[in-house]
Amino acid sequence: MAMEVCVLMEWPDASLAALTPGSGARGVAGPLLALKPPPFPGPARPFPGGAAGSGSARGRHFPGRSGAAPGVCKQKRTDNSDFLGVESLGPAHHCQTKWICSSNALRRELCQQAAPEQQVEGLSDQEQRLVDRLYHGLIQGHRACLAEAITLVESTQSRKKKVAQVLLQKVLSYHREQEKLNQGKPLAFRVGLSGPPGAGKSTFIECFGKMLTERKHKVSVLAVDPSSSTSGGSLLGDKTRMTELSRDMNAYIRPSPTSGTLGGVTRTTNEAILLCEGGGYNVVLVETVGVGQSEFAVADMVDMFILLLPPAGGDELQGIKRGIIEMADLVAINKADGDLVVPARRIQAEYVSAMKLLRKRSKVWRPKVMRISAKTGEGISDMWDKMTEFRELMLTSGELVAKRRKQQKVWMWNLIQENMLEHFRSHLAVKDKIPLLEEKVLKGVLSPGLAADLLLKAFKDGL
Repeated sequence: MAMEVCVLMEWPDASLAALTPGSGARGVAGPLLALKPPPFPGPARPFPGGAAGSGSARGRHFPGRSGAAPGVCKQKRTDNSDFLGVESLGPAHHCQTKWICSSNALRRELCQQAAPEQQVEGLSDQEQRLVDRLYHGLIQGHRACLAEAITLVESTQSRKKKVAQVLLQKVLSYHREQEKLNQGKPLAFRVGLSGPPGAGKSTFIECFGKMLTERKHKVSVLAVDPSSSTSGGSLLGDKTRMTELSRDMNAYIRPSPTSGTLGGVTRTTNEAILLCEGGGYNVVLVETVGVGQSEFAVADMVDMFILLLPPAGGDELQGIKRGIIEMADLVAINKADGDLVVPARRIQAEYVSAMKLLRKRSKVWRPKVMRISAKTGEGISDMWDKMTEFRELMLTSGELVAKRRKQQKVWMWNLIQENMLEHFRSHLAVKDKIPLLEEKVLKGVLSPGLAADLLLKAFKDGL
């Protein structure tokens, strides 16, 4: 992806009507065929280190602007190209320029094409090399680079967060280019898998993932584990239940802790999905923690949301309850084998009846209820056929693309919400007041609501 930089030039006065290559202008790369004189009269003011009225233009370096080489500065644009007086700026790339007039000086910025390897502003050489290494390794399908990239985006250190955003921007640009080559269709199928604890999610993914890799798919599994509310640690043991799949070279399993994030996913699950797709994985499975009726944040991250339930998981009333059930595109009753076949059939019939009462969310798809057994493999292939049918219908109708665009907006607001809380806690106006008010709340002197109002007022006044 090409970048643009500008060389800051000064014309000594308006009498300089034309410059051609070799006329004494320094710092200009590429042919400059003809320039009309600027419409502003006035004497020239010399730059530091340059002679006034010498008829030459010198590159100027601003020490305060990091990330730019001497003689270059950030690009400025304007849409009024006729006002600029530029007849031609070379055959390959037409750059927009902007005249800036002051009382004694006339400055001009001349755009030129820079190499794609131009260093990103604000990153050190070491950080830039890290971004380049991870990016190139990722798009070439190196699993180690994918693992390191996900670790980078999961970091809470402010400097690493900045580096991670640069990497994500490069991957996102690559992702858009690949989608254009694919006629605008999404490259990967994102599937969210949720359900109560003990429903058999990890066992299902082991069986389902092996079937997909045998069919020449590349499968990525993002397994989310709950973090302890007391110690803050997480077991990250889901991978141990997927012994066969973890040894498959066409599969990648990444356990991640929730770190206190609600909704059954991590705060960086969206970024991890994007990185997995950049690594060439065309089926991304997101396994949430064991969730209840209202935790369905994963539904805002995936193309298809699957709810996995055990047999005898409650009566029909559980299915009618608003929440996680109405967000599901497919309900799978797992463990439908042995003595549990009869209870599985009964719960399937009850949920089919319950789903009819829920409001339709799609014009082309009605949620299905299936019986499967991850232990024996029964119904797994039929389930994939239903998932493929869902994807084709949603793609044809355009609902899938619209859904992804909406999810980008939800993603943005989730990040704003998270960062605003962090910004609030560290703001100078409230940072010192938080411990004092917390102590008063603990002693019962202040109500939590009043303390919150005082902190918010101090925050607003300090803005």
